[in-house]
Formats: sequence, structure tokens, C-alpha cells
Amino acid sequence: MLRPQGLLALLALALCAQAARADVYLEMQKNGTLLLSDRPLSASARRIQVDRSVPRTLPRDAQIRRAAERHGVDPLLVHAVVRAESGYDPKAVSPKGAAGLMQLMPETARRYGVTDRFDPAANLDGGVRYLRDLLGVFGGDVALALAAYNAGEQSVLRAGGRVPDYRETATYVRRVRLYYRGLVESSRSRR
Repeated sequence: MLRPQGLLALLALALCAQAARADVYLEMQKNGTLLLSDRPLSASARRIQVDRSVPRTLPRDAQIRRAAERHGVDPLLVHAVVRAESGYDPKAVSPKGAAGLMQLMPETARRYGVTDRFDPAANLDGGVRYLRDLLGVFGGDVALALAAYNAGEQSVLRAGGRVPDYRETATYVRRVRLYYRGLVESSRSRR
């Protein structure tokens, strides 16, 4: 039997996932902790198929498209990053101090000339330029660019040009790629 917190976590995971259909695996630990994953972690994990659809209109689509097109980045990738970073909340602040739609750290904001990280247009412009630069540094490899966006360029370089062995970063890369794949598939099906 799932506790109320477990049900809330499952609902949150279902609402956050982007693909039209996906599997979620649940596993209750002996200490009562509920683990949720996109793949089975053990033989006792229960698979739950969640049906989700991508909204017809994406939040802040015009702003995101303008910034993405101005800097030569796929707007759907930017949407995926914004969704993972802030859930489209321009006032979001992380425990580590990242802020705004694309969760810019103060140093990154300064580097890209963003004086108000809570200004959606400025935040998107700086964040998209940073993402573009990371894609350039890592030869267009989306996974490495996303890992660097999450953990920093130096972390990826120290890991030998691979996604660093940080659970948070690996989860982040998977989540953004899942969102991105869902957006791409949804875009194709609407044509």
C-alpha cells in the first residue's frame, strides 16, 4: 500500500514526464522509502504505465522560440531545459542559487551579461547562449552539453568528455532528453 507521500510523488512524476507514454517503476524499500525510476532497479520493482500527452501550446513558446532562433538552438531543446530547470517558473530559485527560467547561476549570468536573472527574456537569452556554447564545446553532443549545463563544463572535461558520474547529473540528462524526445515526437505527430 502506498503512503500519501508516495502517491503524491507518483502523481508529480507522471505530470512531469514528457513522453506520451512511459513506464514508471516503483519499489518500496524495507525502511518505507518509495523509489521511483524510469527503469526497474530490482526484481521487486512494480511497473506502472503512465499515459501523458504534451500540451497543445507550450508555456512561453514565443519567447523561447525567439531566443532559440536568435542563437541557433533547437527551440524544443530549450523548452525541455526550461521545463527541467524551472518548470517554466521565472521566479524559481534553486537551493544552490540558480535562478529564473533557465536557472542561471550568478557567475553564468555575469558571463552572458544578464543583470536580472528573473527577467524572463534576459534569462532565456543568457541561458540559450550558454547552451549554444556548450553544444559547440562538446561538438553538438546534446547529452554532454546538458551534463555541462547541470554540473559545469569542467566536470564533463574532468570525466574525460563523458557525463560525470553524479546521480543528479545523470538523472537530469535523462529527464531533459525524455522531455525533448516527447516534444519532438509530439511535434512530428501534429504535422
